Amino acid sequence: MARKASKPTKTRTKRTREAAPPKPAKPVFRPGTWITLIVFAAVLGAAIYLNSNPIQTEEEADATPTGEAAFLFDSTKVVASIEIKPAEGDTVKLERDEKKVWVLTQPDKAEADQAAAEAAASQIGALLINNEIEGDPEIFGLDQPEYVITVEFEDGTSGTLEVGGITPTESGYYARLDDKMYIVSLSGIEALTNLVSSPPYLATATPEPTAEPTSTPIPTVEATATAEATIEATPTP
Repeated sequence: MARKASKPTKTRTKRTREAAPPKPAKPVFRPGTWITLIVFAAVLGAAIYLNSNPIQTEEEADATPTGEAAFLFDSTKVVASIEIKPAEGDTVKLERDEKKVWVLTQPDKAEADQAAAEAAASQIGALLINNEIEGDPEIFGLDQPEYVITVEFEDGTSGTLEVGGITPTESGYYARLDDKMYIVSLSGIEALTNLVSSPPYLATATPEPTAEPTSTPIPTVEATATAEATIEATPTP
């Protein structure tokens, strides 16, 4: 019996798919985002630095008031002398003598107007600080002060106040006392510096000239008539 021819067996070969290359991972931050973050960090760092290291300009110093009212000198101290030395002009100095009377010792020795001198002494204790400032003294005109005010007190202490330029808003003067710089009230400083142009001399009354008595002249006509009457009245010998 003849055998049936067997069909050739087809061998199926499995094609292995090549593994697809992995897709590149997306960056968490794009380049533009990194630039934004760097700029933000720089700005934040600059803000922190400026807050911890403030730089004051003339306008900023003028516009920032102090929290509480403060004065340059102790108002409870008794002023013994005040010397005001301008950059140009004569120095003016007021002192209390041994009788506690105010006298001028500069530019000329003379008795002082007591009311004006006492007002100046009271002004020393009323010099109001508008603000305490920092920076280059040259910016505030304190490298070459306009005025140097030296105050001596009866307890032996003293202070030297240097007055620089006026603030941009003209509300005060830049001043330095004991190596600290301030903005001091305009009216207080000018009440003292005005003494340079108007020293408080005691005003003395000028006596009015006394008129010398003069004899009343006799009119010529009257004098002639009187002479003629005298001649007529004289008896003839």
